[in-house]
Amino acid sequence: MRILAGNGAHVHFTHLSKSSTETLLTAFQSSTADLADASCHEQGVLDLMKSKRIPLDKVCLLDPKAEAVLSPEDGDGRFEMFLFGVREPFDNCGFPTDAILQGILGDDPPRDRTAELRVLGFPTRHLGPVQMTTDTALGVTKIVVQDKTPLDKIPYVEFPTIQFNAKESVEMPFRYIATSEGKEPLLPPGMKQLLHDDLNKTFDF
Repeated sequence: MRILAGNGAHVHFTHLSKSSTETLLTAFQSSTADLADASCHEQGVLDLMKSKRIPLDKVCLLDPKAEAVLSPEDGDGRFEMFLFGVREPFDNCGFPTDAILQGILGDDPPRDRTAELRVLGFPTRHLGPVQMTTDTALGVTKIVVQDKTPLDKIPYVEFPTIQFNAKESVEMPFRYIATSEGKEPLLPPGMKQLLHDDLNKTFDF
């Protein structure tokens, strides 16, 4: 996620338990120039906004049900934060300005966890009709608002099959940013191994 956000971004993980905060802070101690900064908060998103004195209309909620699509013009300073979905037990936030993310994978089928944020009145944008993982949504938002690439010009891989070996594979029900070769999904470091481990657990009796 911090790789996709890139240098100059700031990812805030909010509404964390105390133990989750401590775990993430330990994981974030190692940092390199190509990673976004990251902060962990036990407070919720609204409390974080209040502490930073950021009004509601300066936070863009990435909402699959939004009428307007995210565009490069949305990176012109009209928003100070980008808010992504909700996946208990935590939400996240960070970006070149700042952004708010919640969770790593989306739900399949989508459970509309964004609804509890939608009712608060945030301005909204969508990222197209195909469900993305939350880290992919963050990466796409960065490409659109910071790199100024329109949403429909980004190369994607949809519903990819992740091959672990000759006999094991799993189909992912999401849209991903394509790698530079254009054929494989761009996955976070370690995600393929986690998926393989999860697949193996499915067959534990």
